Amino acid sequence: MTLTIQGTAGTDAASTEVAVRLDGVSKQYGKGASALLALDDVSLSVDRGSFVSILGASGCGKSTLLSLVAGLDPLTSGTIDTGGHRVSLMFQEAALFPWLTVAANVEIALRMRGVGRAERKKRAAELLDVVRLGGFGKKRPHELSGGMRQRVALARALAQDADVLLMDEPFGALDAMTRDILHDELERVWREQRLTVLFVTHNVREAVRLGDRVVLLSSRPGRVIEEYPVGLARPRRIDSTEVAELAGAITDRLREEVSRHGRA
Repeated sequence: MTLTIQGTAGTDAASTEVAVRLDGVSKQYGKGASALLALDDVSLSVDRGSFVSILGASGCGKSTLLSLVAGLDPLTSGTIDTGGHRVSLMFQEAALFPWLTVAANVEIALRMRGVGRAERKKRAAELLDVVRLGGFGKKRPHELSGGMRQRVALARALAQDADVLLMDEPFGALDAMTRDILHDELERVWREQRLTVLFVTHNVREAVRLGDRVVLLSSRPGRVIEEYPVGLARPRRIDSTEVAELAGAITDRLREEVSRHGRA
């Protein structure tokens, strides 16, 4: 079965509060004896405006799940409903074009949407201000730090005018201090832009620090095995006692799952 995306959100109260709904989603690569089942019967609802962190062992299908929601890969079975919302995907690597300026990298997404040249320049400058890179538009990617390049990637994702932002370990390659700063920046942008975020990470504390909810996937094939609501007040610190306590409980459950399957 191919990806099913409903054109408009429903009219009842419940449906208008859901930005993304997965129902019985499975993804298999290949056929026969060599077939690999990456995701198996995953059902998940993501409320509009919420921040959901997705955790699991390596190879459990976290990135595959985001690719399916983004429409980059067909489903094997099940349905995904984004309620007509625009969806954008941000990867771990900034993947900026080195020969283009920072502003031009952001403008690419606007050009693909058919935005005129004058409006593209204006909107790119506005988005760079949003990610606190105002004045850096004429710089080239190699002139920026890793954290700054990720901010440009975030601005480019926002340029797609998306309601739903999918983030695939965007801070995994950054040092701890830069990552901590970008946590604050992402939380600010999420609130100001009123986004819905699905955030994939291997870092349990990062998942708790950012998420309203943490969804834990089993080892391959990926299935939802636990969901942890995060009722901690914002803003949070990644090294706070409350974050550490919940992260510890989730880590214990993740270790059980990894041990059961014998893989990290």
